[in-house]
Amino acid sequence: MRFKLIGLICLIMQCNLSCTQHIINKETVQTLDLHRYMGKWFEIARFDHRFEHNLVGATVEYSFLPNGDIEVVNSGYWGNFSGSFKRAKDIAKITDPTCPSKLKVCFFMRFYAEYNIMEIDEDNYSYALVGSNTSDYLWLLSRTPTLPEEAILFLLTKAKERGYNTSMLKWVKQKHENQK
Repeated sequence: MRFKLIGLICLIMQCNLSCTQHIINKETVQTLDLHRYMGKWFEIARFDHRFEHNLVGATVEYSFLPNGDIEVVNSGYWGNFSGSFKRAKDIAKITDPTCPSKLKVCFFMRFYAEYNIMEIDEDNYSYALVGSNTSDYLWLLSRTPTLPEEAILFLLTKAKERGYNTSMLKWVKQKHENQK
């Protein structure tokens, strides 16, 4: 009887932990020119996950495929810039042509995840805030290895307003033009 009670308590605790995920506003930008969004982006900050853990110099590059889908190439160096280079190709699909800022990305074995472009520099497409359908995924992206402080503050403010815990962001080391 005692073991059943302990098991029940553990089950209740596990349920409570899994239900503590924050409610977030995952609304995407109203207008997005996907052709302008294509190309290389540098990860400035991200929530850390096992698939990107210990990656530095992390980038993502988007390009259209002949069938209209989008090739997504994630890359970075393991541990430091002299570490092994990691590269993964994925596919993104436009789920609704009237809302191109909401995509589904296939990471492996046909597992699709939401990819929401929630904020973007509308004038230059120089930075973006990207999330998913949960509060566990967040990226600050830039067209360059660094991002001006004003843009970082803007993106952090927007992420907080949406319900993200920005203190969990991992700032990504990027290689600069003058580094070898």
